[in-house]
Amino acid sequence: MLDPATVIAKPAPGRACGPCTLCCKVYEVPAVESPAGRWCKHLKAGSGCGIHAQRPDHCRAFHCLWMTEEWMGPEWRPDRAKMVLSLDPVTRFMNVQVDPGQANSWKRAPYHDQLRRWAAASLPLQRYVLVHTGAVTTVVLPDRDVPLGSFGPGDRLVARERMTPTGLTADVEKVRGSA
Repeated sequence: MLDPATVIAKPAPGRACGPCTLCCKVYEVPAVESPAGRWCKHLKAGSGCGIHAQRPDHCRAFHCLWMTEEWMGPEWRPDRAKMVLSLDPVTRFMNVQVDPGQANSWKRAPYHDQLRRWAAASLPLQRYVLVHTGAVTTVVLPDRDVPLGSFGPGDRLVARERMTPTGLTADVEKVRGSA
């Protein structure tokens, strides 16, 4: 069983959300009936969360990678990049939640090249970079992007690493869960 205390990340020194509220749009938060891809109904323009003191534990515990990793440059702040990066606490896969209003933001410079570099560094550890735009997931690999479509309950990513003349890559596919 996963211990939540080991998952909660702390902000890096000097990091604060400031005016960034993109996590309030890209993630589903059932506790406040906030669907993914739409601004949370509790968000107050220009002043942040209208229920900040009473916000759900899910929101209270979440800090994106830009908040926790001081080595990430200012270009990765979610409101600037138009995507929120996080690590899955179990698989350690990098999840990139893209603002659906800026669906191609992850393909722009400098983001796509950096996602590919992170994919190359993660592959030997059997970790992957997953870009989620709405309900569609794409795996970023060192040499290509592989669109996998929507993931449902029980669906999983299956990968087979292989060496190519240009280095390590993988063949990836989505395997449907049993109904």
